[in-house]
Parts: sequence; structure tokens; C-alpha cells
Amino acid sequence: MLPLFPLQAVLVPGAVMGLRVFEPRYLDMVGECGRSGHGFGICLIAEGDEVGAPAVPAEFGTEAVIEDFGTDDDGLLTLRVRGERRFRVLATSVRDSGLVEARVDWLEEVPSAARLRPEHALLGTLLERIFDQVGRPPGAEGSIDDAVWVGWRLLEMLPMPEERRAAMLGVDDPHKRLDGLLELIG
Repeated sequence: MLPLFPLQAVLVPGAVMGLRVFEPRYLDMVGECGRSGHGFGICLIAEGDEVGAPAVPAEFGTEAVIEDFGTDDDGLLTLRVRGERRFRVLATSVRDSGLVEARVDWLEEVPSAARLRPEHALLGTLLERIFDQVGRPPGAEGSIDDAVWVGWRLLEMLPMPEERRAAMLGVDDPHKRLDGLLELIG
């Protein structure tokens, strides 16, 4: 079972996210992940809130791997996580602590050898312009010719409803993902 950290935000593969952890259920989860060397899942909240009663997670999520940790000025645990593998939630259960766990199906990723198609060249140019304006996100090393990488970076950086971002996690074909991004900006 994969422990989940439901949020009002979506983590995409390759993206970095900062988290502040203060609820006992998540502090325990971080400890377990540290001992086991495994990550946890981040899903958009489909129903509920980030704090309090266990939230219902969206159908798709991304495994979060802890890259760094520390404490903030208030003494709260801070994490820097990076998105890794995508998954589909098949079933959930809730521990006595309120931590949501899920049985998941890990989604296959198309190898990064998928080249950007001519009809998606505009998206590569858009990503380059975004990088010119705001810089590359931390650790965003990839090629503007790589359809998988361009799709994830645009999904990470473009403004859109989080529900749409979460739904795009379920799109396996990188070219279909890019088609969806073209519709969004078109």
C-alpha cells in the first residue's frame, strides 16, 4: 500500500515541490518513508480538505521522493520532494491515524526517446520562452526535442485548473498529452 499525501496541488513527474509537514499522520509517514527508502503518493484532493479528516484522493497521482528536509522558522518539518512515477488509485483505506493509503497501478511511461512532433513545435518554443522569463525549475534537465519532458514541464508550469492537471497525469501517450496542452493554450 502506498501512503498518500492528498493536497490541493498536483505534482508531475520531474517537478520539485516544497511541503510543510505538521500533522502527526504525515510526520509518521515521513519517518516510515525514511526508514524504508520508499516514497509516498501525492494526489489532488477530490473531496475534503488538506487538514483534518482524511481526504478522498483523485484518481491519478505521482510518487514523491524526498530529496531534502529541514525545519522552518516555526520549527515545522519542511520537505523538498521530486515527482517520480505516476499511478492510478485502485482502492484506498484509512489507518487509525487518519493516513490514507492506496493500492495503486503504476503507469508506464513512454521512453524519453519520443521526439517532439512538428505539430507540437510551438509548445517547445513556448517552454523555451517561459524558461527565458522565469528560468528553469530546479533540476529540470532535459531537451526541448523530448516530447515527454516538454509535456511534463509545461504541465508543471502553465496556469490551469488543478483538476485538469490531475487528469493529464492519466494520459499515457506524450503526444496526446501535448495535444491536450495545445487545446489549453489555443
